[in-house]
Amino acid sequence: MECENTTSVLKNFELLGFMYPKKLKFLLLFFFFLMYILTLSGNTLILLVVALESHLHKPMYWFLCHLSVMDMMVSSVVVPKLIMWLIKGNGLITYAGCVSQLFLFHFLGCTECFLYTVMAFDRFMAICKPLHYRTFMNYRVCFCLAIGTWFGGSLHSVIQTSLTFRLPYGRGIQVSFIFCDIPAVLKLACADTSLNVMVTLVDIGFVAMTCFLLILTSYVYIVSAILRIPTSKGRHRAFSTCTAHVTLVVIYYVPVVYNYLRPASQDSLDGVLAMFYTAVTPFLNPLIYTLRNKEMKDGLWKLCHRKPQWCIG
Repeated sequence: MECENTTSVLKNFELLGFMYPKKLKFLLLFFFFLMYILTLSGNTLILLVVALESHLHKPMYWFLCHLSVMDMMVSSVVVPKLIMWLIKGNGLITYAGCVSQLFLFHFLGCTECFLYTVMAFDRFMAICKPLHYRTFMNYRVCFCLAIGTWFGGSLHSVIQTSLTFRLPYGRGIQVSFIFCDIPAVLKLACADTSLNVMVTLVDIGFVAMTCFLLILTSYVYIVSAILRIPTSKGRHRAFSTCTAHVTLVVIYYVPVVYNYLRPASQDSLDGVLAMFYTAVTPFLNPLIYTLRNKEMKDGLWKLCHRKPQWCIG
């Protein structure tokens, strides 16, 4: 890329998106639009069920509500712009818009990583320390844990965004990705990016691996405790409260590890995985938690059959 005309005032970036057969344009447009609407609807439904059903006012569902909010936000950061790219045929985004998109994506992604770890800790306390669970996991502790995940995510994103956009960029920049992400934007910088690449790898690698190891350690203790439960019904109930969380952790970590914790490349699979964790995963989360969780299914059933307030009496 030519960098002779770099300037401190950069007007636009252009998101190049991904390659696709032109005949599939309307199919892709319908797919992303439907996925986005279902993501907003499904996660909003979870918030309503938890808010209206008193038996769901527990730490597990308090953290699930935060996850639902994050899913709606991360999908809203990327998918509407992707839909507009498909409609207009170009992905122009302002410099400020690119900065905001990168900040919000990494803020929400890191916060979600921390939240999965907190949710694993909650399951550890519920299954391994049941006598102390209600005392320890009180409202104040749950509130602090939830706020801590948001603060940690914002701190991570401030560092990454500041380091990325301290570099000079030229005019008419084309980002070879579906949204403004660190690896794609750094390739366009008119300066040495080795420090940025190292910090990104160490920061994201440290956060992801630390959270993953904490989750893994929690589940080693959880599985050990479950296997000691004398009845098969008790074991099944304990496992059922964990399977949804384990499923979400797997589908969250695999694409993230592949995209960020390896040498940079132009692999077309990068874009596919990015679409997965920005569009598909937020849509799957409410499905996984409602279909694999008896309490959520019961709450959803009650909500669907609840009489309007004006009909009562």
